[in-house]
Amino acid sequence: MSTEVEIPHVNDPEIISRLLNTPARWAVVGLSNNPRRVAPGVSKFLQEKLGMKIVPVSLRGDSVLGEPGFQKLADITGHIDVVDCFVNSSRVGAVVEQAIAIGASAVWLQLGVIDEAAAARAKQAGLEVVMDTCPVMEFPHL
Repeated sequence: MSTEVEIPHVNDPEIISRLLNTPARWAVVGLSNNPRRVAPGVSKFLQEKLGMKIVPVSLRGDSVLGEPGFQKLADITGHIDVVDCFVNSSRVGAVVEQAIAIGASAVWLQLGVIDEAAAARAKQAGLEVVMDTCPVMEFPHL
């Protein structure tokens, strides 16, 4: 009788450090102007404190933080370094597939967003993966 024990994902501190310390273009999926959501504050931190270029992605395609919005990753022109996922874990697999399809360099699944299978697919496709944490929480540890 074989019993497989699932090993939980462990984030690589070197990947986190590189992603947060290297100026990059971050597509933030699930970013809206709703002040009750976490995504605008995290995106503002990335933009203002870390100097990242933010590309808002949402169903409505709204502009956020002075940046034009898009409805899907495939609509964005130019390279995306990091796809930051503020979506439900049950939906993040599709976003990861889109990130792979556009040739993104990394995916960052926000705090509470966990999909081991999607993370494995991203890694297999050559993307760096950070899962179940937030840049604002990680930055002080650098």
